[in-house]
Amino acid sequence: MGTKAREIVGIDVEDLVEKLNAALADEWLAFYQYWIGAQVVKGPMRSAVVAELMEHALEEYEHAQQLADRITQLEGVPLLSPEMWYEATNCGYAPPEDERVGPVLQQNLEGEQCAIKAYQELVDLTRETDAATHKMIVKILQDELHHEEDLEDLLEDIEVGLGS
Repeated sequence: MGTKAREIVGIDVEDLVEKLNAALADEWLAFYQYWIGAQVVKGPMRSAVVAELMEHALEEYEHAQQLADRITQLEGVPLLSPEMWYEATNCGYAPPEDERVGPVLQQNLEGEQCAIKAYQELVDLTRETDAATHKMIVKILQDELHHEEDLEDLLEDIEVGLGS
């Protein structure tokens, strides 16, 4: 396990593991929100929207794996059940009750914006205290910023297409 990994962290490791578990919860819920949205979405540009949602779902899954790996390196335990995800989440989960492309994209956009805020807080927390976690979180944050841009672009494309 990660004895030295824990020793070199310059902040409370238990608190860091708790924050990483909250991010892990967010990633699992985001994975499912993207995945289920891709299954049910309806409307204009459906194929492009499904492709984007599935791409984001897979990236959220990769983020979850990275977070779980880091948690175990720090001798922590990743969240063990979906019930724990709901208790720990920063961003929650919004089921796609309105299956139209606009609302599905909008709720995923809101999830990404919440994730960006949560990851920026982790970036700030680890900047001078934990280089390994910091590097991982910066990369995940970059992905989340890209997701936000992708979703905004799709929403704009749909709006422009419907307006013409």
